[in-house]
Amino acid sequence: MFERIREDIAAVKERDPAARSFWEIFFLYPGVRAIRMHRVAHWFYLHGFKFIARWISQRAVRKTGIEIHPGATIGRRLVIDHGVGVVIGETAEIGDDVLIYQGVTLGGTGKDVGKRHPTIGNNVMISSGAKVLGPFKVGDNSRIASGAVVLEEVPPDCTAAGIPARIVRRKGAKVKPLDQVHIPDPVAEEICRLELRIKQLEKRLGDNSEGEK
Repeated sequence: MFERIREDIAAVKERDPAARSFWEIFFLYPGVRAIRMHRVAHWFYLHGFKFIARWISQRAVRKTGIEIHPGATIGRRLVIDHGVGVVIGETAEIGDDVLIYQGVTLGGTGKDVGKRHPTIGNNVMISSGAKVLGPFKVGDNSRIASGAVVLEEVPPDCTAAGIPARIVRRKGAKVKPLDQVHIPDPVAEEICRLELRIKQLEKRLGDNSEGEK
């Protein structure tokens, strides 16, 4: 646990140009404090001390403004930047090297039982105010834009934006938006295909008739 805390602090120092020292990050950064307290609460949670685990997590909320349920699984080197208003649900799973900004929710929709919260892959960035809701996966190396509301799976190496969120970049390339005005009409296309086939058959019948004469 202590090794992971050192890694968390090193990750903040690497990503935050305002961070000046190990001890400043350890004592004064609310994201680091929330993660540190979660590591302890999670240990108690896994060992069946649910009340103590919840007491620690609620104490962390009062001190940092960040709410992480003690049941949530958090990987290595998580960075919560600023952090006020971050909420992470009980069955959420977070991979390694994830960056989360303020106002992010990893929550549920209220429609699921058991696994209710998202699984976040490795090296994912979730920007300020984003809401990721439901028991699906956000793939490795993906990005969630500010204010996005994500309600379905995000593939690896993609950027999701909007309400509801859609994929706007895939492996660095911009995804062409769907043309809602000139969208193909499958019924009209099928009628055109049948008309073409009828003309071909009529021509063939005409050629056969001329040959018999």
